[in-house]
Amino acid sequence: MDERGLHRQDANIAAITPLHFLGRTAEVFPDRIAVIHGEQRMSWAELDRRARRLAAGLKAHGIEKGDVVAILCPNTPAFVEANFGVPMADAILLPLNIRLDADTLAYSLTHSEAKMVLVDCEFAGLLGEALTRVETPPTVVRIDDPLAKAPTEGPSDLSYEALFADEPLVYEGPADEWDSFSLSYTSGTTGRPKGVVYSHRGVATTAVSNMVDWTVPRFPVYLWTVPMFHCNGWCFPYTIALMAGTNVCLRHVDPDSMIEAFTRHGVTHLGGAPIVMQMVIEGARKHGFVADRPIRMMTAAAPPPASVIGKMEEIGIEVTQVYGLTETYGPTLVSSWNPDWDGHDLPERARLKARQGVRYSLQAGVSVRDPETLEETPADGETIGEIMMRGNMIMKGYLKDEAATQKAFAGGYFHSGDLAVLHPDRYIEIKDRAKDIIISGGENISSIEVENALYAHPAVASVAVVAMPHERWGETPCAFVELVAGGEADEAGLIAFVRERIAHYKAPRKVVFEVLPKTSTGKIQKFSLREKARALAAE
Repeated sequence: MDERGLHRQDANIAAITPLHFLGRTAEVFPDRIAVIHGEQRMSWAELDRRARRLAAGLKAHGIEKGDVVAILCPNTPAFVEANFGVPMADAILLPLNIRLDADTLAYSLTHSEAKMVLVDCEFAGLLGEALTRVETPPTVVRIDDPLAKAPTEGPSDLSYEALFADEPLVYEGPADEWDSFSLSYTSGTTGRPKGVVYSHRGVATTAVSNMVDWTVPRFPVYLWTVPMFHCNGWCFPYTIALMAGTNVCLRHVDPDSMIEAFTRHGVTHLGGAPIVMQMVIEGARKHGFVADRPIRMMTAAAPPPASVIGKMEEIGIEVTQVYGLTETYGPTLVSSWNPDWDGHDLPERARLKARQGVRYSLQAGVSVRDPETLEETPADGETIGEIMMRGNMIMKGYLKDEAATQKAFAGGYFHSGDLAVLHPDRYIEIKDRAKDIIISGGENISSIEVENALYAHPAVASVAVVAMPHERWGETPCAFVELVAGGEADEAGLIAFVRERIAHYKAPRKVVFEVLPKTSTGKIQKFSLREKARALAAE
């Protein structure tokens, strides 16, 4: 075909960005409710205007293209606004995990060279502690939320509302869809956290694929039980904008609040780790709740047991398992349900649902490959390989870490580090985690980090931390400890000791004192300890 005279120009190409989803919905459905927070209601027209006023305000306060603007905040309207307003200012959004300790927060702020931090009043004190360890502190903007249960004092240069400009920014879009959109730090499972950089194209692609692969209809009512600091809320702020839905904010996730949201606001969708399912079941039992309309839940981390799936089905909630990493913008595999499986009994349905599944529709490729040869493993459900991916829903790379980026992308694939099998129906199922990650309540916990904290105790000679199955949290850390000769320590004392050094949720829930099994070369046999942990959990 003769393509002379066919050129890219302003009339026929524009950079892809999820920010355009907000503008379209504000034009087409301006009066529909975009955000619910307690008694507060915000329309899509209002959200669009506030996001663009926030963007203009950021620029007026010296934020320039490529600057990092962090936010330390639970799921509130301010976080929804920041998801749009910060990248509209050509800045890079850095969502910070509210569960982190001050030292890790300080590292993230220093490494990212954040110029500004938006902080919820409940976490102002934590931020203040972190900033004592930051050589060049960023500008601090305090967010006062009337629903905050325990506001704290901390540094503040101006209030959130004072940051807004009177006139909204006129936003056309990024110069390039490869421009950086946001920055998320990993949980530091192999040392210090890595800064994962997202692009406009990647966020938009994931948001659209969320809609396609979860079959999200127009006008969903989405309950925010997934923290927005996790992979930009799995990119759902942009999916909900695309579909003109309603964001039901929930700053404190608990059984009573979720059941109230179900009944009061007509929630249709929510997401979260297995702990969220346990809360839903607990709340439904307490309040006698059974859904009078379809409710769908997307869950990640440890697969839910059959008993949990059965209880969710009893109260009218359909569970979909997904898999992803910070480096993949959140979900990138989905356990798509085949209607041919409807007739199976509950244990078999649970087994099928628990598989990580198939690639998202807009992800170019996901496969299970030999980590050394990169050859794809046979689809026999037995041969173990590493999950590898390629496509638009893969990070740009790790901030200021070219070596780690190149290692992650070796051979033209992103290496997940997770070991899995490929079933004959092409569904992927994880069998082990190569990096000994413990996933507790949706949070990644490094066994090495917990072990290092325990090793700081003078009575500890040797330690190994493994995952212990837990019905509520999915997994929790279990520590096997060998004491020095004459050393004295008890379980409660060691747990308290660890909690003084790292985030509380990372501390072991169980401590076992014994001589650790080792190989002939002195390496601790963790596989043996995992079996013991599973047996202890079953008792």
